[in-house]
Amino acid sequence: MNFSLNAYLEELRPLIDVDCGTLTVEGIETVAGLMAAKYEEMGGWNVKRIDCGKAGTGLEVRNKPESDVIDVMIIGHMDTVFPVGTVAKRPMTFDENRAFGPGVSDMKSGLLNVVYTMRNLDKAVLDKLSICICMNPDEEIGSLHSEEWLKSVAKSARHVLVAEAARADGSLVKARKGMARYKMTYHGKAAHAGNDPQNGRSAITEMANWILAINEMTNFESGTTLNVGVVKGGDGANIVPDHAEAVVDVRFWDNNEYADVDTKIRALADKPFVDGVTVTLDREAHKPAMVPSEKTEVLMAMVEECGKEIGIDITWQAVGGGSDANLTAVLGIPTLDGFGPAGAGFHSADEYLELNTIEPRIKLLMGVLTRIAA
Repeated sequence: MNFSLNAYLEELRPLIDVDCGTLTVEGIETVAGLMAAKYEEMGGWNVKRIDCGKAGTGLEVRNKPESDVIDVMIIGHMDTVFPVGTVAKRPMTFDENRAFGPGVSDMKSGLLNVVYTMRNLDKAVLDKLSICICMNPDEEIGSLHSEEWLKSVAKSARHVLVAEAARADGSLVKARKGMARYKMTYHGKAAHAGNDPQNGRSAITEMANWILAINEMTNFESGTTLNVGVVKGGDGANIVPDHAEAVVDVRFWDNNEYADVDTKIRALADKPFVDGVTVTLDREAHKPAMVPSEKTEVLMAMVEECGKEIGIDITWQAVGGGSDANLTAVLGIPTLDGFGPAGAGFHSADEYLELNTIEPRIKLLMGVLTRIAA
């Protein structure tokens, strides 16, 4: 493989220097156009644009679109978490060791590494494999608008590889916590806090009871944690509040334990603590936990062998954050994550990409695909 770091970085720059936070449809469309063009220029790839509603465009890229079976599904996302205006403040830069910029490791470099893999993969390997590369526009909000599409594709897949960044130490990801997010809206009755407070029904009091009940559901030993991270309500200290809102984040390793938590949260809505207060409960996001199966462990061993061949000591991590790997792993498909270059500082101004990991991770992905083909 002839690899030029400078050429890679110049190809990466247009993917970084565009504001494409989730639901920034114009920016997402720009990235989708750039990525589609790369596969069209290669030849031999069918590029299908997927309507993901208000999230914008997704891409489904296949070398054998007529095949009923997908040997390898590769997933990456085109969105970032950053608002419009971020690129103007801190466009892509790099020094001898690292590149910086919004989404540089989460996960524009992962998307580009997949392109480089396909450009350099032996034609005989491509001929043997049915490959499907899916790029969605809304992973950073839980793939709300692309989940059904990704799952429908994954049901035909034998293996799933996700090109999110490797961890800062180079580790790949074998397991991810599941997550769920709930928004609770409390509807009470306003009253004057001095003249007739007894006629009011406090939405904030109801919310406070919920917070205490939700905190009791946390189990640090099993890793099921609930965090009420956003609260708001009321219009003045002299008014019994008739409205309040809270948002809770749930993380878990055990999908069955989460199901129990979900049941308990829904039961709270059926029997409010304060008479006369009603509660609207909306589960805004959900991704099941990604837990390795026996088939996944076979795939892990294959990856480790490929690493040895190119001088990479493959290590694994189980991490608290979710990705699209969660969606496919729960279907029983061997799924591994972290096939992008190494980086850290995700979702912050400190995000960086380790330059010396780019080429080795391209070679690793090429090796894994070659072994799967064999």
